[in-house]
Amino acid sequence: MSCPRCDHPEVTNLADSPVPGVWHVLQCARCRYTWRTTEPKRRTDRATYPDAFRLTLADITSADEVPAVPPLESRA
Repeated sequence: MSCPRCDHPEVTNLADSPVPGVWHVLQCARCRYTWRTTEPKRRTDRATYPDAFRLTLADITSADEVPAVPPLESRA
């Protein structure tokens, strides 16, 4: 299996469903794309992943920055 977004072969299992074998959460070691195995093929299969969202190694290494996660808003 390779990453649907960047085609990197190193994919790790992050989590498993409470009921064994129902689903897994996977993550790419290069681009950090994360998906659940029960999502549609357009999100889990490189052949049907949308071209507009695919990444190459050059795209990843030339990215200016990874956007920061903004701080949580307070609930006052």
